[in-house]
Amino acid sequence: MLFLKQPPRFLFFTGKGGVGKTSIACATAIQLAESGKRVLLVSTDPASNVGQVFGINIGNHITAVPAVPNLAALEIDPQAAAQGYRDRIVGPVRGILPDDVVKGIEEQLSGACTTEIAAFDEFTALLIDSPVTYNYDHIIFDTAPTGHTIRLLQLPGAWSGFLEKGKGNASCLGPLAGLEKQREQYEAAVDALADGKRTRLILVARAQQSTLREVARTHEELAGIGLKQQHLVINGILPKIEAETDPLAAAIYQREQAALNAIPEVLKQLPQDLVALKAFDLFGLDTLRQLLTDTPYQQHGTNESAITVDKPSLSQLVDSIVADGHGLVMTMGKGGVGKTTVAAAVAVELANRGLPVHLTTSDPAAHLSDTLNGTLDNLTVSRIDPHEETERYRQHVLDTKGAKLDAHGRALLEEDLRSPCTEEIAVFQAFSRIIREAGKKFVVMDTAPTGHTLLLLDATGAYHREVARQMDKAHLQFTTPMMQLQDPKQTKILIVTLAEKTPVLEAANLQLDLRRAGIEPWAWVINNSVAATTTTSSLLHQRALNELVEINSVAKVYSKHYAVVPMLKDEPIGVQRLLDLAAG
Repeated sequence: MLFLKQPPRFLFFTGKGGVGKTSIACATAIQLAESGKRVLLVSTDPASNVGQVFGINIGNHITAVPAVPNLAALEIDPQAAAQGYRDRIVGPVRGILPDDVVKGIEEQLSGACTTEIAAFDEFTALLIDSPVTYNYDHIIFDTAPTGHTIRLLQLPGAWSGFLEKGKGNASCLGPLAGLEKQREQYEAAVDALADGKRTRLILVARAQQSTLREVARTHEELAGIGLKQQHLVINGILPKIEAETDPLAAAIYQREQAALNAIPEVLKQLPQDLVALKAFDLFGLDTLRQLLTDTPYQQHGTNESAITVDKPSLSQLVDSIVADGHGLVMTMGKGGVGKTTVAAAVAVELANRGLPVHLTTSDPAAHLSDTLNGTLDNLTVSRIDPHEETERYRQHVLDTKGAKLDAHGRALLEEDLRSPCTEEIAVFQAFSRIIREAGKKFVVMDTAPTGHTLLLLDATGAYHREVARQMDKAHLQFTTPMMQLQDPKQTKILIVTLAEKTPVLEAANLQLDLRRAGIEPWAWVINNSVAATTTTSSLLHQRALNELVEINSVAKVYSKHYAVVPMLKDEPIGVQRLLDLAAG
């Protein structure tokens, strides 16, 4: 593996959920430790399963891995770190500032930015020379800080008091209120990240065009702030031998090869490693030792026993959706799980039943016209341009809240407006204009705002609370977009995931986030399932058996309503294939 040649002291693995970065980080730690190096493996992933991988309890303290001499591990709990961080910032002003101001600060500190910065706060000490890290030759991080977090930490000047003084009502400035005391330590940590002799970033992806485009954006963002020592690892590639006898495997292989051939230009410049798909769950030392090897999967014949799985179809979910005659259907989930395809399939199924439907998306990687590849009676399609909406929103905030700020304050506000939360808020405002249509027809929305964004909009009184205050005084009936999202009779949220451990855990976290905003998801959709297909590939058959655990978890733990969408031989492009996808 190229990324393991002459490795520097710090190795950061980054990538979205489900691409296998934890497994690759663990396998790397084992390989370096068994070569005689002293290694510390650190995870800051909210869905971390490092302890499960090694079969031991780790937690928020350095723990030796008994089966691997020279290896120790540490799991930083981002949520616990974020709560501690919130307590340190809010505690001194509680009882001093008005309750509504304190509540606003607490909400500012509830989102992903706080979690990222708090986690960075926890492992900052691991990036500088200290007694804690002195004995380790290599420190491996599962999940790197985002470019946004690093840019925030690079901004000069004092942060304390910016939010409390009312200079900004933004999404990510709150977490910065406690940084000043450790600024020198943060600066040293950021310097270590940018030093190619000390740090290497490993971008982990799958052989999927959407995933590779997202990794390309991450590469450019991190390189733009000085983190240029990067390697690309493309994980989970189906071996060619599996495609020789099974039509499904052949189709998967061809799609992956097409994605590899169309890899973005900026990624072609990076050192690149390919890791073959494995049939086994990556738990335990034996399997992890095999992950980074070229050892082919040992087939056990093609007469595999049939897999029985309860697989309610997407069409069956639509049966329940149509009962109301109209309403809002929103697909939510992490990138790469197929939200756009599921949204298109639901919209096509509704329109095919003679119901008027408006299908809309804000996903910059979504090409609804290509997915539909045609027209259908009763179906209209639109696309919200996130870039245009975000620029419009940013300019409005700078012209209003930024007008009276000094240069330092404006720089802080401008950086905050580069956060992912800004795009979500701007897109939500555009969505709000469309939501009204759901009172007369079905509106299907792809790429919805996160629960934190909804809470932020609600808690800051941007729209919902202002309308509520004015309407209450006038004794008038009213409905805001937030109220419509919270009403299950008007809105049905579909959480889209994959039948893999990390995507399911991330979907469960999203569900909790939505519930905090008073929104109850209506159903889960398990997309791209091998278990819902018939395959003669021994490797895919074993993968299907592994999926059963996650499907059972969704059905019994997370949602009363769910659908299992099979992996198809052909890309679900065109009205007929989308109807076939919905039918299961």
